[in-house]
Amino acid sequence: MVNALTLSQIHFVLVLNPNCRGRKSSSNGVFRKPFAKFPSLTTHICHASFHPLPSFADTVSDPKHTTLLVETYHLHDSLRALLAKLEKEDSHPLHIIAEDGDWSKDHFWAVVRFLKNASRFTEILQVFDTWKNIEKSRISEFNYNKIIGLLCEEGMMEGALSALQEMKLQGIKPSLDTYNPIVHGLSREGKFSDALRFFDEMKESGLEPDTETYDGLIGAYGKFQMYDEMGECVKKMVLDGCSPDHITYNILIQEYARGGLLQRMEKLYQRMFSKRMHLQSSTLVAMLEAYTTFGMVEKMEKFYRKVLKSKTCLEDDLIRKLAEFYIKNYMFSRLEDLALDLCSAFGETNLVWCLRLLSYACLLSKKGMDIVVREMRDAKVNWNITVANIIMLAYVKMKDFRHLRILLSQLPIYRVRPDIVTVGILFDANRIGFDGSGALETWRRLGYLYKVVEMKTDSLVLTAFGKGHFLKSCEEVYSSLHPEDRERKTWTYYDLIALLSKHTGSIDCMKPR
Repeated sequence: MVNALTLSQIHFVLVLNPNCRGRKSSSNGVFRKPFAKFPSLTTHICHASFHPLPSFADTVSDPKHTTLLVETYHLHDSLRALLAKLEKEDSHPLHIIAEDGDWSKDHFWAVVRFLKNASRFTEILQVFDTWKNIEKSRISEFNYNKIIGLLCEEGMMEGALSALQEMKLQGIKPSLDTYNPIVHGLSREGKFSDALRFFDEMKESGLEPDTETYDGLIGAYGKFQMYDEMGECVKKMVLDGCSPDHITYNILIQEYARGGLLQRMEKLYQRMFSKRMHLQSSTLVAMLEAYTTFGMVEKMEKFYRKVLKSKTCLEDDLIRKLAEFYIKNYMFSRLEDLALDLCSAFGETNLVWCLRLLSYACLLSKKGMDIVVREMRDAKVNWNITVANIIMLAYVKMKDFRHLRILLSQLPIYRVRPDIVTVGILFDANRIGFDGSGALETWRRLGYLYKVVEMKTDSLVLTAFGKGHFLKSCEEVYSSLHPEDRERKTWTYYDLIALLSKHTGSIDCMKPR
């Protein structure tokens, strides 16, 4: 998706997002040698044993099977017809059920799923009221629990509480499956006094809360950073004779990790380890992120290896956070190791190539960059603006203007359009002796300068090389403009260059004609 920016958005684009990524190498702590090739990936094929299927003649000769096929066909056909009615503009399910007379159980729950996916939650209770009143046997604990659970899951607590009240009026006694979604839904919204009121109501009715009840409360307390209440909830859980299980411990560790309470987190981790409880992969990731946030490199890399061993996919934001740690601590070779590990575990991605190039670009290793570029070519990987900008920024750092000029001229060949970072590279290079007028004229002739300003370079590039004079000037110009002027128009590169020239007067020699 094109990231078109107004000038007012440029400031926010240029401000570095702290989510940067990085990662460590093999589990024995020994890093691979520089310029190592990507390991070949293997594909595991699972062989299944197949049993011979009955012949068509055998199938259709069975009267029961034939009847089942016919009934299934008609069911699917009628469901398609019902959903087609619902998808019409201004459709109303109450009118449709009035026309149809009644719906089967399958048809009703199909309508509920449709309304849920369409975010038409207020109509769910209306349809349920109409449908259950057609046949009194539908007024059941199962149906009420299912509706209440669905509404609570979507945060429609008013409707869920209304259904609970009606359930009681119908003489149906709520169960744990009724109360748990209510308690969890209210606590997720921070309405703990209401949640605890229903918690007490549940106990007064003779129902004992289970681990699921407490786990929902504990997770909600963690969401609102109420860590003391989390601890008290666990104590109450134990006093009530409900022992915390592995799910409880995983929730506690994750919430303490997110809150930066590392001592509590580690204490619970050791307890789980001693009890041989299952540690969820999401818990490992949460601990890894916590250690990364606090710059605890040994523990960070230890849990990074655990995450890799568990075959858990890492989110790009966390990988960038790891990489940012390595960059800020000048551990540039770790970026290559991180990229190779990710490639071995999950395959080649644009981020993998970005990390490999950054590793050598930060070291100003032209040889290393050439090797990565050659491997990209062999793998038939298309260039993007992040790749081009990394290499050009390294050339500017090395003042290698000859290769910079060659690469600028080759951008159209690679089908790479400049973004605001590329423009900044050109103007910053011009400040230290490079003649960028030819490249700027080419961009003008190709129409690039009249495109809307956009930022398509990976944020790690700015973490590694900084914003440069041009991008910083953009921020200064932004802050100096009147608020109305910031939002007045969509800015092109030509507009931006002209504005900077007017305000700073330092880029007149490069101003496009």
